[in-house]
Amino acid sequence: MSSVLSGSSMGLNNVYIRSIGSTCGIDEFNGPLGDYFDRHYPDFHCGYPSYEQAEIAMLEEAINFALKKGKLKKEDINLYMGGDLNNQLTATNYMAKKIKRPLMAMYGACATMGLIIDNAAMLIENHCIHNANCFVCSHNATAERQFRYPLEYGVQRKETMTTTATGAVSVILDNNPSNVKVESITIGRVVDLNQSDPNDMGRAMAPAAFDTLVTHLKDLKRSASYYDLIVTGDLSAYGKKIMKELMKQSNIEYRCYDDCGCLLYDSNQDVNQGGSGPSCSALVTFGYLFAKMLEGKYKRILVITTGALLSPVMTNQKQSIPCIGHAFSLEVVQ
Repeated sequence: MSSVLSGSSMGLNNVYIRSIGSTCGIDEFNGPLGDYFDRHYPDFHCGYPSYEQAEIAMLEEAINFALKKGKLKKEDINLYMGGDLNNQLTATNYMAKKIKRPLMAMYGACATMGLIIDNAAMLIENHCIHNANCFVCSHNATAERQFRYPLEYGVQRKETMTTTATGAVSVILDNNPSNVKVESITIGRVVDLNQSDPNDMGRAMAPAAFDTLVTHLKDLKRSASYYDLIVTGDLSAYGKKIMKELMKQSNIEYRCYDDCGCLLYDSNQDVNQGGSGPSCSALVTFGYLFAKMLEGKYKRILVITTGALLSPVMTNQKQSIPCIGHAFSLEVVQ
């Protein structure tokens, strides 16, 4: 029987996490969650001559970790679905040319993992495919160069800025029962409240995260307390405060709320307001929180990945930043 969207959301019965692979940079490894990732690299170059090549290598290794853990070959995967922050999805496409398998490359800014999980889950739930390798990556040096300034410029960072996480995550979803399933999804709407400062992403994205949360709860007729934990993707310290205030104003009662950008690093690390980038929410969710679910700390988690859909061209024209939040819930299988 096929499943369809109810509003913007869909409950799922047939989508499970088979295996996960992750790689990260040195700052992410030195943070509080470093032991939860499969491999870390000592510097931004990862042994390669350019940052872009380093990012591709990190992604390749994360995918290989997931395949190995799932006891699969690359040919066993029906569909590869991935994205990154680079123009023309550079890391995704250059990785994909080596594996020579069906690919859907997607861009959702820092919400890319949510976008990919949502799409893969719908395809598996409705028996279009048996499995999918869902992956994202980001690299601090490549992202900063594209959206702000090259690191070599030494531009002083503003207090409100976040730090793009360096890392890659690969998640294999399939229709074979396992310990944790993707229980539901909510596809986000673009929200733009006329924030135009690319150095203050958390303030711009918080309303989009809140909109997705409200939509998710309404569509699935749930209260926020249904979940042991609700996490947003990369609002970081400033955006997290705004998200909590929005929930308070709407009388949304929840058990526990946090933000992946605040969890990825220690407070004494020089990351300004915290982490960002598609690998930020992916590393925290599928490295750390997934492990805690297996340990029994959490049974149900709602993840709202957040993305600022800005273009450097439009930012230079002083245009506002449209944002989005894509959500999925994970649940321990009894």
